[in-house]
Amino acid sequence: MEAHCVLQPWKRYVSVFILLFATMNTLSAVTHYSIPEEMEEGSVVANLAADLGLDVKTLSRRKMRLDIIANKKYLDVNKETGELYIVEKIDREYLCASKTATTCFLKLDATIENPIRIFNIELEIMDINDNAPNFRRDSIHLDISESTPTGERFSLNNAVDSDVGTNSVKTYYLSESEHFNIEVQTGRDGSKFADLILKKTLDREEQAVHNLILTAVDGGVPARSGTANIIVRVLDTNDNAPQFEKDNYNINIMENYPFGSLVVNLNATDIDDGTNSDIVYSFSLYTSEKAQGTFSLNPTNGEIRVKEMINYEDFRIYDMEVIATDKGTNSLSGQCKLTILVTDMNDNHPEISIKSFQSPVKEDIAVDTVIAVVSVSDKDSGDNGKVDIHIADQLPFALRESSDNYYELVVSEPLDREKVPEYEITFTVTDRGSPPLSDNETMTLELLDVNDNVPQFPQSFYTIPVMENNAPGALLSSLTAFDPDLHENQYLVYFIIEKEIVNTSMSMLFSINPENGNLYALKTFDYEIEKEFLFHIEARDSGVPPLSSNVTVHIIIVDQNDNTPVIVSPWRAHGSVVEEKIPRSTDKGSLVSKVIAIDTDSVQNSRITYQFLQVTDATLFSLDQYNGEIRTMRMFSYRDPRHQRLVVIAKDNGDPALSATVTIKLSTVETAVKAYSDMTEVPLEYDIFSDLNLYLVIGLGSVSFLLLITILVTCVLKCQKPIPSKAAPASRNSVISERNSTIADSTLVSNDAYWYSLFLAETRKGKLVVRQPVPKAGSRYIVSSLPRSTGLTETSDSAASTLQGSTTTGSSSS
Repeated sequence: MEAHCVLQPWKRYVSVFILLFATMNTLSAVTHYSIPEEMEEGSVVANLAADLGLDVKTLSRRKMRLDIIANKKYLDVNKETGELYIVEKIDREYLCASKTATTCFLKLDATIENPIRIFNIELEIMDINDNAPNFRRDSIHLDISESTPTGERFSLNNAVDSDVGTNSVKTYYLSESEHFNIEVQTGRDGSKFADLILKKTLDREEQAVHNLILTAVDGGVPARSGTANIIVRVLDTNDNAPQFEKDNYNINIMENYPFGSLVVNLNATDIDDGTNSDIVYSFSLYTSEKAQGTFSLNPTNGEIRVKEMINYEDFRIYDMEVIATDKGTNSLSGQCKLTILVTDMNDNHPEISIKSFQSPVKEDIAVDTVIAVVSVSDKDSGDNGKVDIHIADQLPFALRESSDNYYELVVSEPLDREKVPEYEITFTVTDRGSPPLSDNETMTLELLDVNDNVPQFPQSFYTIPVMENNAPGALLSSLTAFDPDLHENQYLVYFIIEKEIVNTSMSMLFSINPENGNLYALKTFDYEIEKEFLFHIEARDSGVPPLSSNVTVHIIIVDQNDNTPVIVSPWRAHGSVVEEKIPRSTDKGSLVSKVIAIDTDSVQNSRITYQFLQVTDATLFSLDQYNGEIRTMRMFSYRDPRHQRLVVIAKDNGDPALSATVTIKLSTVETAVKAYSDMTEVPLEYDIFSDLNLYLVIGLGSVSFLLLITILVTCVLKCQKPIPSKAAPASRNSVISERNSTIADSTLVSNDAYWYSLFLAETRKGKLVVRQPVPKAGSRYIVSSLPRSTGLTETSDSAASTLQGSTTTGSSSS
C-alpha cells in the first residue's frame, strides 16, 4: 500500500508507503516516510493515526508511544491529533556518517496497548546541501626544483564534503598563475581530486616562492566552496657563477701600513641559494709569492690585509688575481685583478740624544750656565730629514746651537727652589716632513737649597693680653715663624732680645721655648705696679751664614678687681668711729660731711659709688652716690635725737665688687652759731681745732712717709716714668665726677694715693671751711670755702689767711 499526502502547514511533500501484514494475533505494519534533514522542531511529518487506521480518540487511553533511538528522541506523536512531528532537528551526516551509504533511514517502533500492537515506522532522511567542501589542511606545501621540466604533475590533497550525491565536491579551480594549472580527476568512488601541473620552467633567482589558491566547489544549489593555500618553494640549482663588483681594482696604500690593517674587501656575489651561494676566495697561480707573503686573503669574506712590513724602497707595485668559487656540486667561479701601489711616506722619526746633563744644581746658579748638551738626527732625507728642537716656553732655560745638530741647554733666568723645587725639561724634536714626525726626551733637573730666605713671622707686631695675678710659668702665646728653605736652613731657634727695665732683664720676666716659640711668664704680674711690656723676639735659622728676623711683642697686663676701696675722708684711726658736731639750726641742704674713697685698680674697677648702709633717720640725711656728700634733707626738730649714726659703704665697679665702710657719729649742739660767729673776722681759736689738728698732723705725717716710699719704689722699678711735679697732678681716678662736684680742688685724689684730711666747720656767715695738705709742702694747707648750696660766695681772703695761719699754729702746737 502506497500513500502520498501533502502537508499544508509546512508545504512539504511526504511519501508514505504502508505495508500491512499479520503475524500470530498481532497486526504489524511498516510505514515509510521521506523527509529532508534539518527540518524545524515541531514540523509535522504525517498523520500517523490516519495512516495506521487508528482512532484518534483512543490514542491517549491506549498509551501510544515511540521508541527512543541512541538516547535521543527525534519524533513524537500528538495524542490529540494523531500527527507525527519533529521534536529535535535531524542531521543526516550525523546519523549516517558513512559516505558509502546513498540512503539514510531512521527506524523506530510505535506501540499501543489494549490490545498491544507494534507498528514499524521507517523514516528516510533526504540530504540537503548544508555542508561546504573543506580541505584537511589549510596550506599545502610543495618543494619543486627550478630544474624540473614542464608538464610535471604534483598530487594535491583533495577536498571532502559531508553531503552526498550532487551536493558533494564537483570540481576544483586554481588561482591565476603563469607557471601552474590543475587537472581534475575522478576516483573510482566518484570523488573528485586535482593534480598540479608545471606549465612553465621555474627560476628561483627570479621568484623563490609561488603562492596559489585551490578552490573546491560542490554541486548543490546554491553551490558551496572551500579553499586551500598552495605554497610552492622553488629549490635552487647551481646555475649561476660568482661575480665581483669590478673586474679590476687599483689600490694606493702608504708604506709602513700597520700589520693586520685592511687593504680592500673584495666582495663577490652568487645569486644562487644555500651552498650554491657560499663562496671561497683564493689567489690564482698568477699571483707572485712576494705578494702572497706580504698580503693575506681571507677565504671566507675576501678581506685582503697587510701581512708583512711594506717598504716603498723594497717593493712599489703588487699585482694579484683573486678567484671566487662557489660550493655547489658542480662548482662555478669568477675572478678579478688587483693592483696595489705603495706610496712613499715620512716613516723615520727624528732622534734625540742627551750627551751631557748636570743635576742637581744649586738654586743660585748663574745665568747662561750650561747644564746639558744634546744632539738630534733623522734617517730620512730632504725635508723629512731636517729636524727642529724646542723646549717649553715657560721654563727658565734656553737652547743654544753650538754646532751642526748639537745644542746647549743654558739657564736663562734666575732660579728659586722655594718656588719650583725641580723642573721637568722635555726636549721635543720635529722633522719637516708631511705629516711631520716628532719625538721627545724628558729629564728632571733638581735644585739644591741655599739659605736665601729669612724666617718670617705671620705678624710683624703681637699684642698679648695677660691677666694680672697669673701663675708663674703660664703659656702666654705661641710665636711661630716659617722659613721656606730646607734642612738646616729651615731649622729655627727663638730667643728674646735682652732689654733692661729698671735693672731687670726681660729674660727674668719672660721665657721662650727655642724650638717652638712658646712664650711663658716667669713671674706673677701686678697691674697696679706693671701695666705693659714691650720687647722683641728673634727667630734665627741654622744656615751658613744664619739669617734671622724679629717681631715686636707688646704684653698688656689686664687688671683684676683685687684692691678694696680705701676711705681717705673722713680720716679715722683703724676701727674707730668718726665723730662730728653739727648745729641743730643747720638749714636744709647743708653739707654735713663728705666721704672720699680711692681704689688703685683700673678705671673700670675703680669707679666708686656710695650708699647708706645704716642711718638713724632716713628722712634727715641724703647721700650723693657719686661724690659721697652727706647733706641735710630738712632742718632738725626738737623730736630728733641729739646723736645720729651714719654707716656709709663705698663700693667699686668690679665683678665681684669690693667695698669699704665708715661710721660717722653726728652730735647736734645748740651753741654752735654763737661759738663760731666771728670765725671769718678773727683767727680761729685753738681749742676749736685742737682735737682735729692732732689727727691731721698724724695723718699727714703717715701719708708723707708712705708717699716717699712709693716714689722711691716707683723710681727703682720704672725709671722711665717721670717724677711727679711739685704741683698737684691731674687725677686719673677722680672720686667725684665733674658734673657732681661742688668742691673745686679739695676732692681730687691722685694716682700716688695722697691722703687727704678734711674738716668742716660752719662759720658765723654760714661758710664751710675745708683744709687739705699740699703735696710736698710741709704743713701748709689750702683753705676753700663751700657754699651750702649753689650760688653762695667763697670765703674772703682774710678768712682764708686767718684759717691758714691758725692751722699752721695748731699743727706746731700739736
